[in-house]
Amino acid sequence: MISFLLSIVALVAGYFIYGKFVESKFGADEQLTTPAVAMNDGVDYVPLPGWKIFMIQFLNIAGLGPIFGAIAGALWGPVAFLWIVLGSIFAGGVHDYFSGMLSVRHNGASIPEVVGHYLGPGLKNFMRGFSILVLVLVGVVFITGPAALLSGITPPTFNKMFWIYAIFAYYVVATMLPIDKLIAKVYPLFGATLLIMAVGVTGGIFFGGYQIPEIQLANLHPSNLPIWPLMFITIACGAISGFHSTQSPMMARCITNERQGRKVFYGAMIAEGIVALIWAAAAMAFFGSTGELGAQMTANGGQAWVVNTISNTLLGKIGGVMAILGVVACPVTSGDTAFRSARLTVADILNFKQGPIRNRLMISLPLFVIGFALTTIDFNIVWRYFAWSNQTLAMIVLWAAAMYLYLKDQTHWIATVPATFMSAVSITYILVAPEGFKLSPAIAYPAGIIVAAGFLMLFLKVAAQKKRAGTPRESAKSAA
Repeated sequence: MISFLLSIVALVAGYFIYGKFVESKFGADEQLTTPAVAMNDGVDYVPLPGWKIFMIQFLNIAGLGPIFGAIAGALWGPVAFLWIVLGSIFAGGVHDYFSGMLSVRHNGASIPEVVGHYLGPGLKNFMRGFSILVLVLVGVVFITGPAALLSGITPPTFNKMFWIYAIFAYYVVATMLPIDKLIAKVYPLFGATLLIMAVGVTGGIFFGGYQIPEIQLANLHPSNLPIWPLMFITIACGAISGFHSTQSPMMARCITNERQGRKVFYGAMIAEGIVALIWAAAAMAFFGSTGELGAQMTANGGQAWVVNTISNTLLGKIGGVMAILGVVACPVTSGDTAFRSARLTVADILNFKQGPIRNRLMISLPLFVIGFALTTIDFNIVWRYFAWSNQTLAMIVLWAAAMYLYLKDQTHWIATVPATFMSAVSITYILVAPEGFKLSPAIAYPAGIIVAAGFLMLFLKVAAQKKRAGTPRESAKSAA
């Protein structure tokens, strides 16, 4: 119990102390005109109140990630607390802040364009295709899961395919409409629901006599799956997630002051870390052991059942309603912004103005066709590739942030260290994973570390060369 409370305190302190430090190294300037003001188009570039931007960003990056991922991560035991806390403060918060604020400095550009500006045209072109792939995968995994759940609680006429069509119809509407017409009105409500549910679960655990285990470094996974690198892939959204970098540019087009960035980007990541911490602790405490948690998940279909059981037990009927909102509405609202981000990314690539609805349709419809085709593939296969792609995307964005800091003569290690770490995670995972190269840990583990170290040396060499050649200009707005 003490470890859990100290972890909450550490996350909050991280926001106020380390978040402020990160903001100072970036150089947030409230005197600069933001893209929302300079480029207001009434569709994607729309000034919004700061509190509303935070709630939208929080729900965009959260969805089911900090719940389902944290519950799966809880199988390793309270060692998961350490990754959630340290990851959120020193990796996820840095990643989210820079992905958002660098987009602000580059006229609200999508993340591939930002990465390309600092890491070169080769990586820009790679990121264009890679980020669109990740976004479509997100949209797909956040369709099939809710569709299966809805089909289980509705009459047989409303089967899984019916709900897939229904969710796709909603996606089309949400992707097409201006951001202030639907997303800005509904998302704050769902974001608040996610936070309220987390607070309620915390109270239920405390006052219900459950015992949250203290932090220990032991591997308590019932199947004895290794902590490295699997836990760092499994707990993504609750610590660091590349998907967040695809969402941040949407809110970069809505903030009206660069000082809002710490609350919107870094703050939303910390809030997500708190939610993940709560659900990891609740899963361990409610079932008494990781072995029992694993057995119940296997017997009852996974995390969705865990969420429903904990919520209904601790919160009663209100908890049941919130659980349904959590396991259905939250992933759907993350899926629609995934497709929206994919539309914006393609539009940036083609330099295709998104004011006319005809232009939005021309880009969106092919994305939806691809997404629908992917719903026919086994969900577990799609999810595994998404999980690796997600953390690989985070790795690349952190290297771009490190380059920005290096060229600005700032403390680049705040991005370089987590970039190197995530490089080791991503490389090791794809080398050892069943969907990867299936190498033995004896080969994959040292190889992952060696490749990550090589990335670091290459970065320092290239950054020094760029520095000697001259710092690349930011957007005309920020250079003014």
